[in-house]
Amino acid sequence: MRLAYFLLFLVFASFAEAQVLSNKETYTRADTLRGSLRAERSNFDVLEYDLSVKVEPNKKFISGNNKIRFKVLDSLPRMQLDLFANMQVDSIIYKNQKLIFAREYNAVFIDFPKALNPGNIEEVNFYFSGKPKIAKNPPWDGGFIFNKDKNGKDWVSVAVQGTGASLWYPNKDHQSDEPETTEIHLIVPENLMGVSNGRLTGEQNLKNGFKQFDWLVKNPINNYNIILNVGDYMHFSDQYKDLDLEYYVLSYNLEAAKKQFEQVKPMMACFYEKFGPYPFPEDSYKLVESPHLGMEHQSAVAYGNAFKNGYMGRDLSGTGIGLRWDFIIIHESAHEWFGNSITASDIADMWIHESFTAYSEAVFVECQWGKEDGLAYTRGTRRGIANDIPIIGDYGVNSEGSGDMYYKGANMLNNIRSVINDDAKWWQLLKDFHTEFKHQITNTKEVVNFFESRTQAELTPIFNQYLRYTQVPQIVFRKENGKIQYRWEAKAENFEMPLDLKLYGKQKRIYPTKEWQILASTTDLEKIEVDLDRFYVEVKKN
Repeated sequence: MRLAYFLLFLVFASFAEAQVLSNKETYTRADTLRGSLRAERSNFDVLEYDLSVKVEPNKKFISGNNKIRFKVLDSLPRMQLDLFANMQVDSIIYKNQKLIFAREYNAVFIDFPKALNPGNIEEVNFYFSGKPKIAKNPPWDGGFIFNKDKNGKDWVSVAVQGTGASLWYPNKDHQSDEPETTEIHLIVPENLMGVSNGRLTGEQNLKNGFKQFDWLVKNPINNYNIILNVGDYMHFSDQYKDLDLEYYVLSYNLEAAKKQFEQVKPMMACFYEKFGPYPFPEDSYKLVESPHLGMEHQSAVAYGNAFKNGYMGRDLSGTGIGLRWDFIIIHESAHEWFGNSITASDIADMWIHESFTAYSEAVFVECQWGKEDGLAYTRGTRRGIANDIPIIGDYGVNSEGSGDMYYKGANMLNNIRSVINDDAKWWQLLKDFHTEFKHQITNTKEVVNFFESRTQAELTPIFNQYLRYTQVPQIVFRKENGKIQYRWEAKAENFEMPLDLKLYGKQKRIYPTKEWQILASTTDLEKIEVDLDRFYVEVKKN
């Protein structure tokens, strides 16, 4: 969710880099180890994490183990798991035997006594401990947050999107592989509560100053979504249809939360209608108050927006519309559909997470206040677009592209809706997209192919122009020999996109290409008005 990138642009006219936000000019061996798939990673498929973590806030120290159950896909003499170099590998156990391992940057290479055979279901138990990296500005840089609440009680969490979940626990830290189920056991000081993903299945007082809270996730979950929250939490619940709504907030914020979280039900009504049912009902929907602004942790969405509307009390669109609703509730919850349910295999394709989610903000606005407000909000967010580098990053090196994946991506989707020019078809397309890709790992090619096949329209050049080039398509008008001519200027090969104009108060759809065409209906350049609410393009009149 790292939208501080845009907030800092709007407020201070400068950009902040997120955990992993922009392309590098050169890449290191460490980048390759983290971002690429080699035999040590691709020859096994993670089936389950059983993660136990003890949190000692007074020492800023954690310890525990992760039982990793996996299926061998091809001969596996050596496997790569990941854990940040500052964390201690205490031991790695396989069939009651300590394994030999070697560390390179944040990668841990584990050698088996003999190669594991394809088809086998195996398990390693990885013990670890240490003082994890502390976030300086969470959630935009990765790390642990060891805070105190207003009553002086410990309040702990972690945010690692982009930086990597291996910052704090051992795992196969690549988005292409999600465990099918996950157990999380949080051991925390006995005066606090440990909250994680999924359902609470048990708790016990260990009678040594600590309590254990057991959580079970029944759905596939991305590594960066696995979370721990430790604090003086109070719990209350609600229901939307057959979906359990669970809320965990600090004790003194209970009443404020009960009022602010009323926005969840109309949000769910909107997203159910437009995207389909909530994708993780077995694990419930949760909002958990966090010591940072927010993050889309699956079935345990982090909330830190101070129970106010807007984005930290501001409207990212500059229209006033964004102050009608709580940005963190709406944006981070939309990630349950886009990012958590539908997940990009490589971080270079994170637009699949962020563009659809940023567009979901306008979808919610439209559900609540109508299409015109939804369009106005979308257009207003363009002021946060930098057009600095391509939205798609470099593959295989853990590199995201531009932060424009948020609102340039959202405006691109609004363009495609306008190209289709049939709202019933558009909403069905979005619902079908989630239905078909639910709980799946995907990539840009598959997503674009889906939209093209379902619409029977040539959309690849449009996606390419917005995702792979910094330049926004420019519609050029000129007067030549007394006639108005028009064409596209765009980088993408074979770029064509219909466009709506307003001429003398009437709407007209034209079909520009990169070749000059004649607009016969007017001879006055100044009378040509492009519908910039529905299309994100630049207009040039010669």
